[in-house]
Amino acid sequence: MEYDTIAAISTPKGEGAIAIVRLSGDQAVQIANKLFKEKDLEKVDSHTIHYGHLIDPASNQTIEEVMISVLRAPKTFTREDVVEINCHGGIFSVNKVLELVLSQGVRLAEPGEFTKRAFLNGRIDLSQAEAVMDLIRAKTDRAMAVAMNQVEGRLSKLIQTLRQQLLEILAHIEVNIDYPEYDDVEEMTNNMLIPKAQNVLVEIQKLLETSKQGKILREGLATVIIGRPNVGKSSLLNTLVQESKAIVTDIPGTTRDVIEEYVNVRGVPLRLIDTAGIRETKDVVEAIGVERSKKVLGLADLVLFVLNYNEPLTEEDRVLYEQMENKDIIVIINKTDLEQRLDIEDVKQLVKNSTIVSTSLKEEKGVDELEAAIANLYFKGQIEAQDLTYLSNARHIGLLKQSEQTIKDAISAIEMQMPVDLVQIDLTRTWELLGEIVGDSVQESLIDQLFSQFCLGK
Repeated sequence: MEYDTIAAISTPKGEGAIAIVRLSGDQAVQIANKLFKEKDLEKVDSHTIHYGHLIDPASNQTIEEVMISVLRAPKTFTREDVVEINCHGGIFSVNKVLELVLSQGVRLAEPGEFTKRAFLNGRIDLSQAEAVMDLIRAKTDRAMAVAMNQVEGRLSKLIQTLRQQLLEILAHIEVNIDYPEYDDVEEMTNNMLIPKAQNVLVEIQKLLETSKQGKILREGLATVIIGRPNVGKSSLLNTLVQESKAIVTDIPGTTRDVIEEYVNVRGVPLRLIDTAGIRETKDVVEAIGVERSKKVLGLADLVLFVLNYNEPLTEEDRVLYEQMENKDIIVIINKTDLEQRLDIEDVKQLVKNSTIVSTSLKEEKGVDELEAAIANLYFKGQIEAQDLTYLSNARHIGLLKQSEQTIKDAISAIEMQMPVDLVQIDLTRTWELLGEIVGDSVQESLIDQLFSQFCLGK
C-alpha cells in the first residue's frame, strides 16, 4: 500500500542539543537528497548516517549543518523509506529544517501518523501501537516494563492464541452443523466444547485480574492527602516528592488550593494531591479550598489520612473518615517526635481494618514503612512487571469484559444442551471482540480516533 510522504519534528518542543525531523514515504530519500549537499543519498547503504549540510534549492543558501540517517523499507518503523535529519536543537533551526522539507511537497504528519502507518503496513498490531504511547508516557520503571512487554507483542500473542483456540472450537461446531444425521456427533462436540471454552474463559479472567494493577501502572493512582489543618499534609507531599512543592508552616489553613504532583513510590506511580485542611472556616479563600478538597476526595483511588500524634482524636477526624467510605485508606499518625496525646486504640476503632503507619516527617522517620504499605496495598509485594501480561488499557479491559460475558453465555448454552448454532453465535462474537483488541476487526473511525491521541512526530 502506498501513501504520500510525511514529515514532522520527532523530538520535544524547546531548546536542546539535537532535534530530529523525520520523513516517511516512498519519496523520503529522494526529497532529502535534493536538500543534502555533500553526498548522493540515493546511492548510500540502508541504515547509515551521513554528515553534511542542507541547502535551499531555490536560493542555494546553506540552511543547517546536519547528520542524516537513511533507512530503507521494509526494515523501518513504518515499513516505508525513512529519513531522519539530526540538526541543532534550537527552536528556530529545527523549524527552518521542517519548513525546508515541507517546501518540497512533503505533507506535515498528523499526530500519531508514523505509528498508524506501522500498524496499517502490518509491522505492529493495534495493541502494540497503543503501547508505544504508554511507553512514552511511562512514569516509573515498572510502568515502562509493562509497556515494553506490550510493544514486543506479549499481549498480542496471548490474544492470538485465544482466537486460534476459538477457531478450532468453531470448526468442530461446523462439523456438527454439516453432519446432523450422526447422532453421536453432537454429544462428542459438547464434551469437547466445554473444556476448551472454559480454558479460554480462564485465560480471559487471568488477564482481567491484572487490570486493576495495570491501570494503576498506566494512569497513576489518584492519591489524596486528607486531614485537619496543620497535621503535616504538605510535609508529607514534600517528603514523597523530595522537594518543597507546598508551603509548610505552623499556621493552620496555609494550604488554600489543591496541589498535584506525580511521584514514584517503589514502582507505583502516584498522582499525589495535597489538599486544604478540611475544617469549618470563615475565611472565604480557605473555604473555597476546603470545598475543592471535598470534591477531589470523591475522585481518589487512595486516601492518605493524616492524624496528629500530639492531639486527641476530634469529631472533625471522625466526620472526615466517614467521607472516605469505599476508598482504600492508609492512616498516617504524624508528629511522633512530639508528646503523645492521641489514643491509638481510639484510632484503631475508628479506622477498622485500614493500615496504620506512624511517622515523624520532621525527623524523616516512618517514610520507608509508608512507601512499603502503599506498594503492598496494590501489589502485595509479589507481582513484578515481567511476571505477567498486565492489562492496562481501558479499551482492552472493556473488550475483554465483553468477551468474558459472551464466552460464559456460550458455556451456559452448551451445558443447557441448546442447539450448537446458537452456541456458535456467542463463540463467534467472542472471537470478534478479541480481534478488536489487536485490530483484526476494528472500524476505521476507531483507528483514526486512537492515533489522534498520539503526539506529533510519533
